[in-house]
Amino acid sequence: MVDEKSIIYVVSDSIGETAEQVARAAAAQYGSIVSEIRRIPYVSEKETIREIIQEAKTHKSIIVYTMVIPELKEYLEKEAKDQGVFYVDIMGPVIEAISHITKTKPTYTPGVNRQLDEEYFKKVEAIEFAVKYDDGKDPRGIKKADIVILGVSRTSKTPLSMYLANKNMKVANIPLVPEVEPPKEIFEISPKKVFGLTSSPNKLNAIRQERLKALGLSFEANYANMDRILQELDYAEKIMKKVGCPTIDVTYKAIEETASIILRIMKEEN
Repeated sequence: MVDEKSIIYVVSDSIGETAEQVARAAAAQYGSIVSEIRRIPYVSEKETIREIIQEAKTHKSIIVYTMVIPELKEYLEKEAKDQGVFYVDIMGPVIEAISHITKTKPTYTPGVNRQLDEEYFKKVEAIEFAVKYDDGKDPRGIKKADIVILGVSRTSKTPLSMYLANKNMKVANIPLVPEVEPPKEIFEISPKKVFGLTSSPNKLNAIRQERLKALGLSFEANYANMDRILQELDYAEKIMKKVGCPTIDVTYKAIEETASIILRIMKEEN
């Protein structure tokens, strides 16, 4: 007995989300005529395709698919045609059009779009993490972080954290100030994921003077005083030695270079 209402089978060698969205949007134009949309994701064998088509044949069905693996796509089309089952290729015509105008061939990799989406969301999550745990705002982030950066003021901790976040690394950075005890968490994690930043006193002095100038403050402020800077650097060095972490002199290094050193050290440690 043939069902009165139609069933749409969504078949994909990936998750099939795109095809299902298209199918639902189209089905919505016909009210309740389509009784069900059945999604079958991650199809990788011809036998599975054959079983789907045999089942679809017993209903008033349509097969909507996104198959990028040529062998599976050709098999589905031939089998559906032989069995008299109507089929619709969602991605094929667009892929062919792009190939035509670019004179290139697709990679035929299932799930590429979803992989890109996941990569994007990982990056967003890492950036949000870096903002949340910037400048020692919340020491609880130290144990959650992939990388923890230590350093005195104006050693580029924040821009470095953001750069690494764009590499999908969750980074917390902690300012080291003589009058403030560093969070105990930095001594409770592996020193392999902690990195100390240092710089020459003269470079720090110049940077801090520029900072004071931008804020409309006097160069005489303790913040840019050379004795104070030397005191801070000495204190930071003691903390970094106690942690047992690598120390990077960022005096003449660009953010990208420092990040590259950190990522290389982490790779070597793993």
